[in-house]
Amino acid sequence: MKRIGILGGTFDPPHIGHFIIAEEVRTALQLEAVWFIPTYEPPHKHEAATDAVSRWEMLNLVLANHASFQLNTIEIDRSGKSYTIDTMVELKKRYPETEFYFIIGADMVEYLPNWYRIDELQELVNFVGVKRAGYQLETTYPIIQVEIPMVDVSSSMIRDRIMANQSIKYLVPETVHTYIKEHGLYENK
Repeated sequence: MKRIGILGGTFDPPHIGHFIIAEEVRTALQLEAVWFIPTYEPPHKHEAATDAVSRWEMLNLVLANHASFQLNTIEIDRSGKSYTIDTMVELKKRYPETEFYFIIGADMVEYLPNWYRIDELQELVNFVGVKRAGYQLETTYPIIQVEIPMVDVSSSMIRDRIMANQSIKYLVPETVHTYIKEHGLYENK
């Protein structure tokens, strides 16, 4: 049976924290790959600061050079709000011989009781919790804990830095940094 990690998110923009988490979980759990699944419209946040195509393009630039990371556009293709249960039901239909490991930060671990149809979802996927500053990995739901280096970076912090005309060098991969500059993303939003 294949073992695949799932890292979902808005990726607005994708940053080094996303890739560190994916690589640490992939190696710790000996996963064959990690699929990055950008959401079209996040169900638990306000709308994304950039359109789905820009977020997809930024991810694609980085993932093209990493054999173990793959871009899966299931939620963008579906458009609208995406709930994890809908995505996982579809993925299980398409890949019945695959065991999925859904990677979430500690902030989402604490939020698990509020996830849409969480009891059904936990039957379809193994949750993998990684630490995040200011949060604990405490929940009544079964999760696999993976220790990762603490890198306190977030997409909102990067957007704020861009709006304040501060450097984001080394916080995002160089290809993402170039894309953001070339397309004038996150300026005056």
